Amino acid sequence: MLNLPNSLTVLRIFLVPFLVVVLLTKFDGKEFLGAFIFLVAAATDFLDGYLARRRQQVTNLGILLDPIADKLLISAALISLVEQGVAPAWMVVVIIGREFAVSGLRSVATQRGIVIPASIWGKFKMGTQVLAVVLLILGEKLPQGFQKAGQGALWLVVIVAVFSAADYFVKFYRRLGFAH
Repeated sequence: MLNLPNSLTVLRIFLVPFLVVVLLTKFDGKEFLGAFIFLVAAATDFLDGYLARRRQQVTNLGILLDPIADKLLISAALISLVEQGVAPAWMVVVIIGREFAVSGLRSVATQRGIVIPASIWGKFKMGTQVLAVVLLILGEKLPQGFQKAGQGALWLVVIVAVFSAADYFVKFYRRLGFAH
């Protein structure tokens, strides 16, 4: 069912290749266009969930596609920034690795009948990722402080990603009765 919230999620997925092409093609103003595309895509992440809940249009398709769209957007942006030499590859591997680990954990939990809801740390992680990516995209065209702020924000993303992954794993093991 392709309602408005699901359409926004699909739009986010379709914006990913455009973002990558813009970020990895050399032309004047690419940083501003890339930041704009990224921010529009990131805004759909907030808007699709908000509208789905408000309009009572939460669907299985949306539940499936939304986290995939998020991971595609962030992964594509971060990998593009590694290619540009703006983001350290090891940091991006930690961030993307966290996404795989938590997705795998939630899948295993679901198979065992355990629901691990999204935590506030996951939301905070997404916010810090958006901030870091925008600052890093614009860093070359804006004063040096923006690039340094982007690098600092990327450190914050790594810290929050590791902490939030640990939080998910602790919740899972507690639900299994292994830790108290």
